[in-house]
This record gives sequence, C-alpha cells and structure tokens, in this order.
Amino acid sequence: MRKQLFFAVTLVLAVVFSSCNKDLTALDPNLFTATPNPLVEKAGKVDATITGTFPVKYFSKNATVTVTPVLVFNGTEVKGTPSVFQGEKVKNNSKVINYKAGGKYTIQTSFKYVPEMVKSELYLDFSVATSKKSYTLPRVKVADGVMATAQLISINFGANDAANGPVIIADKFQRVIQEMQEADIKFLIQKADLQTKETKAEDIVALTQKIKAIKESTNQQVVGFEIAGYASPDGSVEINTNLAEKRQKVTSDFINKELKKVKTSVTIDSKFTAEDWDGFQKLMENSSIQDKQVILSVLSMYTDPEQREREIKNLSNVFKAIADEILPELRRSRLKLTVDVTGKSDTEIAQLAKEDASKLSLEELLYAATLTQDLDEKASIYTKATEKAPSCARAFNNLGVAKYKQGNIDEAASNFKKSLELKSTADANYNAGLCALAKGDIANAEVYFGKAAGTAGNLANALGTISVIKGDYVKAKTFFGKTNSNNAAILQILDGNYNGARATLDAIAQPDALTSYLNAIVGARTNNRDAVYAGLRKAVSMDVAYKAKAKNDIEFAKFNTEDAFKAIVQ
Repeated sequence: MRKQLFFAVTLVLAVVFSSCNKDLTALDPNLFTATPNPLVEKAGKVDATITGTFPVKYFSKNATVTVTPVLVFNGTEVKGTPSVFQGEKVKNNSKVINYKAGGKYTIQTSFKYVPEMVKSELYLDFSVATSKKSYTLPRVKVADGVMATAQLISINFGANDAANGPVIIADKFQRVIQEMQEADIKFLIQKADLQTKETKAEDIVALTQKIKAIKESTNQQVVGFEIAGYASPDGSVEINTNLAEKRQKVTSDFINKELKKVKTSVTIDSKFTAEDWDGFQKLMENSSIQDKQVILSVLSMYTDPEQREREIKNLSNVFKAIADEILPELRRSRLKLTVDVTGKSDTEIAQLAKEDASKLSLEELLYAATLTQDLDEKASIYTKATEKAPSCARAFNNLGVAKYKQGNIDEAASNFKKSLELKSTADANYNAGLCALAKGDIANAEVYFGKAAGTAGNLANALGTISVIKGDYVKAKTFFGKTNSNNAAILQILDGNYNGARATLDAIAQPDALTSYLNAIVGARTNNRDAVYAGLRKAVSMDVAYKAKAKNDIEFAKFNTEDAFKAIVQ
C-alpha cells in the first residue's frame, strides 16, 4: 500500500515538474492571424492587429514568453513593441496563460512606413525565459507585404495637371477698349442761340478733331455720337420743351457743319430733355449750397415738375444760390462720343514681349504670357511684368505659377508669398498652399487653404488630398465630393468603392500614367484581368517607372507569375 502511494505521489510530482521545466516547442503558424493581411499603409504608418493562441497544456507554469512583431524587408528588420506573457507560477505583472486551458491573445503593432516595405513579411519572434534558462522559438510568419496604394496620392500638381494645379489670376487685357469723350455747349437763359465762346471752346474743337482722326485711323471706330438738348427746370414745361428741342437742333446743325469742314461725317443720335431734374439733383448733391438737403427732400417728396418748382422757389433764402450756381449749368447741349479702340494683335504683343516689353502695358504683358505654352517663356514674360509693376500682386502670383509648373517649388513659394504681401487673394493663398503641400508641410498647407475660399483652384481636391495623407478617409470623402481626380479615385479604391473609382477615372479630363495605373489596380481588386493588363500597358507606355512599381506592388500579387504580367514589367 505504501509503495502504491509513493508511486502515485512520484508520478504527480513528475508531471508537475515536467510541465514547469520542459522547453516550449515551435508554434504552428495556423494559430495566428493578422489583420489586415496584406498589411496596409495609412497616414505614414503600417498598423496590424495580430491574434494568437497558446495551445492547451503548452505554456509552462514557470515560463515567461516575449512575443515581438518583426517586419522584414530588403535585408532590414524593424521590431514592433513586444508583448510579454507568463506562466501561472511566475510572479510578475504580465498576462498569465493557464497551462491546462491555454489562451488567446491580441497584439497591436505599428511601424513607420518606408517605401521598401512594399515587399516585406511580418513575423512574430518568441523568446522564452525560465529561472534556469533562456532560449528562442522559431519565428512565425503572419502576414505578407504592405499594400501602399495610399502612397500614390499626388502632392505635386505639375505642368500636366491643369485641373488641380495652381491658378493664374487673369489679366484685364481687352482687345477692344471703349473710350468716351464728352463736351457741353452752354446757353443763356431762355435762349437757343449758339455763343461764339461756346462753339470755339477747347473741348468742342477737340471733339471734332477726334472724329476726324478716328475716320483716318485703322484701329478706331465711332460706335455712337449723341447730342442731347436740355433746359433747366425753371419756367413752364411747354417753354422748356421748345427750348430743349431747339438747343439740340442748333447743336446738331453746328456739329455737322464743323465736320463737313474737315471732310468727315458721323451719324448723330439726337434727343432732348425738357426739364433736367436728374441733372439738377446731381449738381445739388455735389454743391455746397446751404440747406441743400431741404431741396433734395423736396425732389423726393414731389414728382410733379411744376409742384417741385413752386416749392423750391418758396425757399427764397436758397433759391438765389440755385439760380446762380445750378440752373445755368443745366441750360446746355451735351455731346457724347463713344469710340471702340482696337489694340495690338496677338502677333504684335507676342513679338514685343520678347523684343521690347517697355512698349506694352501691364495688362498686355500679362496677356502676352498666355499666348505661349513654353514655361520658360512664360516665366520670362511674368518676370518682366513684375519689373514693370513691382506692386502688382497678379504679376508675382502668375510668375509663381510658371515656376511651380517648371518644378521650382521654392521659387514658386517665394513669388506667392510676395503676391500675398501685396494683396491677399484666395487664388494666391491656394497656390501657396499647393507649394506647402508639395514640400510635405501639411500644417502650413492647411493654413493657406483655410484662406482660399472662393479660389478658382480645385480646393476640394487639395483638402481631400490632405485628409487622405492624414488618414482621415471619412473627411476626405466629404471634401472630394464629386471631384474627378486621381486622388479622389485613390480614396474610392481605399474605401472599396470600385465602381465609383472607375467612373471617376473615366471622367478625368487629362488622364495620365497614374490614371491608367489606378485603372489597373481597380481591375486587380475586381479580378478583371483585361483591365489590369490594359491599364498597366498604358501606364508603362506613358511612364516607364511604372514597370518597377507594378513589379513590387502587392496589389498585383496574384498576377505576377503570369506571362502577360511579366511581359509588361520586364
């Protein structure tokens, strides 16, 4: 009996001892899952959630196990934050794993993204420690590669992306400028006779000479010549009507005779106004007559001309000033000449911009830059504009646009800054924001874009782009809205909206190599081989750099063994 009892106790102790001291064995990879798999880059990080299981009767009671995520790529290993687990007899504060029951656990890990990670593997390393020894278990692979499609987001909208790039502030150049020249012929009270001093007045002579010069000019044309006769609003309406009509007629006759002398003619549009209350009101508003507000109130209170005249004359203390200062100015004929002046041709402007910019106005110079597609030439013209008008914010902004499209981001930023110093505009703020974005300065880009409301630039695309970079896909979706751009399509791909991404890419006005590459990714995610290969072929034909990109892109992992794929990327 004692022997049997001794044997039983010995057996129990042996089992207990062995459970505490035997080495842990390699773990089956099927005990682990990683989410997501493949890994995904977002906001410059690669995050993963790893779920693992220690099997029943596996974890020694006196063992401590440290589990470390390790991302392996291009001969480099980057370790994540380790997690520590302990057996039931270990006196520490780590998570306890029961020997008999085993246990599940979850590890959160994160790595700072670098481009080489696209071709990588995620492992778990296990180090075991007991009171007597330390050793390692074979590492376990839990995930393949990093899907870095979010890294395709564009932050530099260069010369070929007019829809999303910086914006020119338009010139004010007009090929045809309308000029107006006016002159008055004054008459005595109750008279319609022309006075010599009036007909020989400098502005009347200049008017007739102007008409003659226009007739002889090749770039000017009279589009209107109006003679209007007026009478002041004193006296009866009947008398004033007769006076105004006569003044208009004698003036028209006089002008026709003067034009005949210089052997030219022009069509005259004649009219008359019996009582010039509008003219009266304007002169009164601009006068320094005492109690003029009282007179103006009379005009607003009464519409009948005779009632107005009576009320004004009743104000005897101011009527004399009105009779002396206001009424004589209204006894007149007004001559108004309207002329269309046609400016230089595009050829002339373009030539002068190269050879002698001093002969061009600022607006002509700004316009000249739009006549060429050569960025160097544009930059040269806008530079001349800044020299001609150093206080013109538009000139510096537009020079900045040319520099940006040349790839000179620092010079572009400097010119946009100067433009904003001269005058803060929505367009210059938008452009400055694009420069900050291109340099990866997200904080300053957001500041500039915050001041760019109303810009002609694609602010929605810019703000959506920043939200994708920051990993806020919900906000990015709101900003992009119905924007048709590569960046908007990237968000839709990341969001799993493949039909939307396809429609967005099809609607891009100026598709480029990235547009085609994104079409290939949509094809890969929807198992459409034709779309994959058509997109990749077009992308590579436009930019050979996409060969290497596609070869390493895990988006195409299930195609990279196919001959058609190899033929494209090799």
